[in-house]
Amino acid sequence: MSEASAHSQSSAAPREPRTRIVEALMELAAERQWEDITLSDVAGRADVTLSQFRDCFPSKGAALAGFSRMIDKKVLEESSADLAGESARDRLFDVLMRRLDAMAPYREGVRGIAEWARRDPVSALALNGVALNSMRFMLEAAGLDSEGPLGNVKLQGLVLAWTRVLDEWLRDEEPGLDRTMAILDAELARGGRILSRLDDVWRVASPLRTFGRALFSGGNRYDERIRERWPNPRDAATRDMGADI
Repeated sequence: MSEASAHSQSSAAPREPRTRIVEALMELAAERQWEDITLSDVAGRADVTLSQFRDCFPSKGAALAGFSRMIDKKVLEESSADLAGESARDRLFDVLMRRLDAMAPYREGVRGIAEWARRDPVSALALNGVALNSMRFMLEAAGLDSEGPLGNVKLQGLVLAWTRVLDEWLRDEEPGLDRTMAILDAELARGGRILSRLDDVWRVASPLRTFGRALFSGGNRYDERIRERWPNPRDAATRDMGADI
């Protein structure tokens, strides 16, 4: 078999079922309301059986989480080595713009999902959890961490900022996405200011936390000393009464 023929067959090779299911779901989300999309609709569009669908995902929501992971992977596969000399804010800006680029082919599907989330607060809460996982990796890709005492605050703040950026992205018809970039820059600047203030509060409160831990720890040691001296409180009471007689 010639190299050209092998390349042609490789290019024509079908995508694996998980990818087909995710892309079928996003196509359908662009065409109709989320509530009207059935598992059979997705399976039919993806050209898989319901059994194959079930092997890949237990629900539409799980397939949607699969879409988020697929976008994560596309962003993370790109090198960030050229950002090493940039500020933390600029690195994160670049990573999140890469994420928008990766999402661009699925923009109308994302629009449909955003509208569904506004109609269904319970589902919006579940989507928040998916977004938290993605933003954790976006921070790491930018050379930032989400650990430490303020890690969860940092993550949730970034998710809220990302939601506002997505809303603008869905309205932004400019080829250069100038409005989207302006919103992203403003959100990152505001987030940086909030985190800076939180860091200050955390440092100021450090002596109080240390005192609190020492206080409770001291209380536990006091209880232990009481138990060592009088293992049975009733015995202690009896001894006190005997001393009074």
